[in-house]
Amino acid sequence: HGLCVKCPPSLCDHHLFPLFSISVVPKLYFILLASVLSVVLIDVLVQHTLPHGLVHVAQEEVVEVEVAPEAEPEVEPEPEPEPQPPERVQEVVHGEEEEKPKFKPPKIPDGEKVDFDDIQKKRQNKDLVELQSLIDAHFECRKKEEEELIALKERIEKRRAERAEQQRIRSEREKERQARREAERMRKEEADALRKAEDDVKKKIALTNMGSGFSSNLQRIEQKRGKKQTEREKKKKILAERYKPLSFDDLSDDKLREKAKDLWEWLHNLEALKYDYSEKLKRQRYEVVSLRNRIDELQKHSKKGAASRRRK
Repeated sequence: HGLCVKCPPSLCDHHLFPLFSISVVPKLYFILLASVLSVVLIDVLVQHTLPHGLVHVAQEEVVEVEVAPEAEPEVEPEPEPEPQPPERVQEVVHGEEEEKPKFKPPKIPDGEKVDFDDIQKKRQNKDLVELQSLIDAHFECRKKEEEELIALKERIEKRRAERAEQQRIRSEREKERQARREAERMRKEEADALRKAEDDVKKKIALTNMGSGFSSNLQRIEQKRGKKQTEREKKKKILAERYKPLSFDDLSDDKLREKAKDLWEWLHNLEALKYDYSEKLKRQRYEVVSLRNRIDELQKHSKKGAASRRRK
């Protein structure tokens, strides 16, 4: 057993054979040795199992996870050499970092030149093509709208022609109806005149057969009846003059307005005449009542005077 210059004789054997002197060497030495061995094993496993891009991440995680050292014992530890495997891990990490690809911008080759005018022309041509397509689409849409407008005008004209035809047919029917009504009226008048003539002939025959007294009474009756008929005929004539047949089928808008205006004026005049006649009737009634009262008073006074004269 040789003596060590740095240590006392009691610790010389332990210094020469540290691995077999477990009772004297502190626990820190074994902990550090175990951690170094684990790091080396993990590094070997990672290199053989993980891909190249993930080695750096796994190694960083392995390096970061270290066992915290325990508190130093009261006995001073012997100086020990630093472990080498962590340095190897760091060297592997630096090597992998250098092997990562670096992205560089593409370089334009020196032998070729970029023609910016050509690029500008191509861009302008593209814009012109897009503009031309937009113009074509616009004109196509406008053409469709014009076709729809023409079709709409044709439908309007067709509907207008149909309406005019319906109006014409309606006016013709109205004229036919008026003509039939007039013919019916003429036929009735002729029948009435014929019947009246027959009645007159019969009456004349009866008068010749009957006496003169009866004939005079019959003449008076006929005169009264004639007066009544004349009054009735006058009334019918006046109503026929006042009655104005209306036909709105052949009238335009302006003529309809004029017709409405004329009817309104005619109605206004009728209302004015009605009011005047009603006021005249009121005055006449008042005069009749006042005159009747005066007559009654005069009769009373005359009766009183006659009675007084008789008494005298």
